[in-house]
Amino acid sequence: MTLMTPPPLDQQQQQEDDEMLVPHTDFPHGPQPMEVAQAETANPVDAQPVEDPPSARFTWTIENFSRLNTKKLYSDVFFVGGYKWRILIFPKGNNVDHLSMYLDVADSPTLPYGWSRYAQFSLSVVNQIHSKFSVRKETQHQFNARESDWGFTSFMPLGELYDPCRGYLVNDTCIVEADVAVRRVIDYWSHDSKKETGYVGLKNQGATCYMNSLLQTLYHIPYFRKAVYHMPTTENDNPSGSIPLALQSLFYKLQYSDTSVATKELTKSFGWDTYDSFMQHDVQELNRVLCEKLEDKMKGTVVEGTIQQLFEGHHMNYIECINVDYKSTRKESFYDLQLDVKGCRDVYASFDKYVEVERLEGDNKYHAEQYGLQDARKGVLFIDFPPVLQLQLKRFEYDFVRDTMVKINDRYEFPLQLDLDRENGKYLSPDADRSVRNLYTLHSVLVHSGGVHGGHYYAYIRPTLSDQWFKFDDERVTKEDIKRALEEQYGGEEELPQTNPGFNNAPFKFTKYSNAYMLVYIRESDKEKIICNVDEKDIAEHLRIRLKKEQEEKEQKRKEKAEAHLYTIIKVARNEDLLEQIGRDIYFDLVDHDKVRSFRIQKQMPFNLFKEEVAKEFGVPVQFQRFWLWAKRQNHTYRPNRPLTPLEEAQSVGQLREVSNKANNAELKLFLEVELGLDSRPVAPPDKTKEDILLFFKLYDPLKEELRYVGRLFVKGSGKPAEILTKLNEMAGFNSDDEIELFEEIKFEPNVMCEHIDKKVTFRASQLEDGDIICFQKTQVGSTEQCRYPDVPSFLEYVRNRQVVRFRSLEKPKEDEFCLELSKLHTYDDVVERVAQHLGLDDPSKIRLTSHNCYSQQPKPQPVKYRGVEHLSDMLVHYNQTSDILYYEILDIPLPELQGLKTLKVAFHHATKDEVVIHTIRLPKQSTVGDVINDLKTKVELSHPNAEIRLLEVFYHKIYKIFPPTEKIENINDQYWTLRAEEIPEEEKNFGPHDRLIHVYHFMKDTAQNQVQNFGEPFFLVIREDETLAEVKVRIQKKLQVPDEEFTKWKFAFLSLGRPEYLQDNDIVASRFQRRDVYGAWEQYLGLEHTDNAPKRSYTANQNRHTFEKPVKIYN
Repeated sequence: MTLMTPPPLDQQQQQEDDEMLVPHTDFPHGPQPMEVAQAETANPVDAQPVEDPPSARFTWTIENFSRLNTKKLYSDVFFVGGYKWRILIFPKGNNVDHLSMYLDVADSPTLPYGWSRYAQFSLSVVNQIHSKFSVRKETQHQFNARESDWGFTSFMPLGELYDPCRGYLVNDTCIVEADVAVRRVIDYWSHDSKKETGYVGLKNQGATCYMNSLLQTLYHIPYFRKAVYHMPTTENDNPSGSIPLALQSLFYKLQYSDTSVATKELTKSFGWDTYDSFMQHDVQELNRVLCEKLEDKMKGTVVEGTIQQLFEGHHMNYIECINVDYKSTRKESFYDLQLDVKGCRDVYASFDKYVEVERLEGDNKYHAEQYGLQDARKGVLFIDFPPVLQLQLKRFEYDFVRDTMVKINDRYEFPLQLDLDRENGKYLSPDADRSVRNLYTLHSVLVHSGGVHGGHYYAYIRPTLSDQWFKFDDERVTKEDIKRALEEQYGGEEELPQTNPGFNNAPFKFTKYSNAYMLVYIRESDKEKIICNVDEKDIAEHLRIRLKKEQEEKEQKRKEKAEAHLYTIIKVARNEDLLEQIGRDIYFDLVDHDKVRSFRIQKQMPFNLFKEEVAKEFGVPVQFQRFWLWAKRQNHTYRPNRPLTPLEEAQSVGQLREVSNKANNAELKLFLEVELGLDSRPVAPPDKTKEDILLFFKLYDPLKEELRYVGRLFVKGSGKPAEILTKLNEMAGFNSDDEIELFEEIKFEPNVMCEHIDKKVTFRASQLEDGDIICFQKTQVGSTEQCRYPDVPSFLEYVRNRQVVRFRSLEKPKEDEFCLELSKLHTYDDVVERVAQHLGLDDPSKIRLTSHNCYSQQPKPQPVKYRGVEHLSDMLVHYNQTSDILYYEILDIPLPELQGLKTLKVAFHHATKDEVVIHTIRLPKQSTVGDVINDLKTKVELSHPNAEIRLLEVFYHKIYKIFPPTEKIENINDQYWTLRAEEIPEEEKNFGPHDRLIHVYHFMKDTAQNQVQNFGEPFFLVIREDETLAEVKVRIQKKLQVPDEEFTKWKFAFLSLGRPEYLQDNDIVASRFQRRDVYGAWEQYLGLEHTDNAPKRSYTANQNRHTFEKPVKIYN
């Protein structure tokens, strides 16, 4: 364990989507309590003085990592900023297939009430082979008793972490680092946004802060809000199905509510499921899609054209020939402008770049009609700017060298006032109306805090364009000064002062990973019109009524909650409820208590007074009511147990509730027994002695497969079932002498128990008691084959285990294709047989099934193995949740056969043609690389019949391995690495005793990160013992067929561990490559330095290229 002050935190490229930052709940739906082990006490670090630095790095080395069999693991305690911290990891993931990692306040259980501390921190898993591939994620958090740990549930995929080739586990040791900077504390929980600022925030549904920041910005453009209010909606519309109504409702609540507002209705109106809410989308994309939707919905209404009036500007693309009189122009509209951040110091520099003139000359001449190829100037100028100017700052861009998206955290300034008429209107086209003054004032700054694959969004807004800024951060709104809204969002680096002389005093720098991502400016001449007054008159009456009613209901619920301790809920089940529910809503037990009449009664009310309420409600006089208490039996059934005694009925409702149910005393559940006379009017209940047993009866019809409730009877314990058969036939509507069979319904959890009752044995001998259930049916005569479930036990077994499964094609994982009613006890073979039958497929073994991930609402990454589970119920379970969805695919060969095969994707590089073809090789798992090569030879075109092929492992443009032909293919992983096949060049076959085979890679220097970036296709080269660089260059140029003009610009260097030593033409190349057979030979290579101007190949060879984001779709 080491504790040290860290070097600067570079904004490392993350390997996987963060999803969101969360406390370590079992599933991130929001903070939930979780049992936390007490911090270890006798720890050597405890002895350190408390005056430690406000920022430091802690390194945790975890040995025997893959053999850890604990769900979660804590590091030793370390001090930063006078506080105790520790790292918490879930080595196998916190209910996800990613490593989960959090920073934890080590002594939170012992801290005083109301404690709080704020830290900016990063967590890293160190790559022990290449430090530049270490996975680092940064965030910040206000730690408190509710959220004493914070971090990343999906830190990095377990597949990457546990893959020994990747470098995160070396000798089964994992190295984890935490960089922590403690900041001034803000009291988060006691903050009342409405009271402090006059505004309220929006609740975060998971990862919807990107949407919240945009919605707040749009809401605070009053002209836009007014237009939304004036969109026609009716009281019959449903907000979750109508975007206009949902947005009106949301804006109304933002305007008039005292607490933060939920966005669920709005996202439902978009047609988003919960998985969409948990995906972090792009603000610009959401903005465009939402505005397009609203523009469409405004057509044909009084507010048609509002979106264009507010946000639409126009620019002119032109191409103008230099030597002839020819000009081509095209007018285009825009709703927002994308401005470059990289290489620009501020907004003006970006606009300069936007209108920069490009010269089309040389090979890039312009083809002008009737003039042929001509030298020309190409550019963009603005015809007009909109009243509300939305500037999207290109903080994210594609890095072609690294073949991935990166975030640009460079410093980038933006002014409070933006003058787009500057320098005599340099941005304006000749057609622009110069009488319009394009002077803009800053209205809002949308900020992104975090890395490329996730993070947090919030907004700084000044709603009335006064000097007062406000920060809208989900539920929390705070007053902020102009420095916080502007300068602190420029980006760049922030240096923290070092305070502890005992530590290394190098400056401790944090990348300012919070920076502006979108700016909204309002034109000075339009601000009166746009920052207009919006009041209740603008809101449709039906909307006001609906929302006021909602507010009143919410207030009523809040009041009920506050007074809950004064009341008891009494749920009264009656015969009518049993008749209505059994055979429809329920089959087991007697009633669903959530669907019976409930009364909210003050605890101090005498129970006898409550009986008068019941008399009014049900029309049963008090003297004819008899109430029974329910009891939960040991076998988990719930039955009426005994009648209330006169003494109990004399008590208060509150006292009675405590008597009835010690475990869950929030409710009192009762069964109201009412005896009916011959005229069907209530009469006094019969006296009940110990000898009397109250039984309930259900009737089963095997032909109709129906079970229904037929009534209840008192029987004598010493009596026999045979004595009540006539009465049961009468209750069922049968002939009085019909033969019937009796069964006792005993239990249904975890499995069904329903036993035959001997009609000649007494009720007491059959162990029947109050509240028991007897199911009966006509005795079956002759064959029972016409019935699927001939008797009560088989029918109850069917009901208990039946499961309707929604099947979806794996190719269309969002759409239900068909439903089948199956049994949870169906075996793997039963399920695929039914699916094949439905699809009209002869061979069920060609069906492959994949289970559903209840959290992501997506298919699980791994399919169900052939006969890999026992029952359907095993396929539907995901952690502690059960799904009703399965995905299917139809294979070209039977699954058992496929599982015995290994499928590899191999990219074959042709020796003479500049082409790469991907081949899918499918061979038995015990095959060798030699078998792969032989199979490949039958599929590819070789330069000559005797050509030999080898298989290489390529990763990030380096060759890591030549596979020996004898290596088994079972353990080869092509998920992350590219498998490349190529012919072995003749020069390598004629290898001299002093020749060397060296790695040759293309590279560029990344000045920003001060490191080397490899690109392109790596290759091997044989070099002779005394060969000079000049001689090697001739061979390389010939091999790569690079034109002289370009090749003269190339530089050549010997690189070891990423450090280039540039070579001169007369240097002997072989002298640099002295060490032989060194582990990591790929780290010593001849580097070819030049720009990467080759077109990107369209293949990916299954290299693990993460897509940046899921596209935003609004479905309605």
